Amino acid sequence: MNATNSAFKAIADPARREILRLLRAGEMTAGDLAGHFDMSKPTMSHHFAVLADADLITRRRDGQTIWYGLNTTVLQDVLAWMLDLTHHDHKENT
Repeated sequence: MNATNSAFKAIADPARREILRLLRAGEMTAGDLAGHFDMSKPTMSHHFAVLADADLITRRRDGQTIWYGLNTTVLQDVLAWMLDLTHHDHKENT
């Protein structure tokens, strides 16, 4: 699956979109992020894995703590693709 498809699959879920929104403020631990949701640890881990596989978030380990951050590069690529699509549609309709 290409990067854009993976990103769209990842952001299709509202919980994953909320994780990305929370990470806008900066890095957070897995525990901090999980505290915002009423989900099991395995479910949260699945969401983190989907986002990481789509390269939408970064992971770094500090001892036993995993820190997650926002990878804005992929988000910018998705946004650029969407803008290009809407710009192209606009040009055809004018």
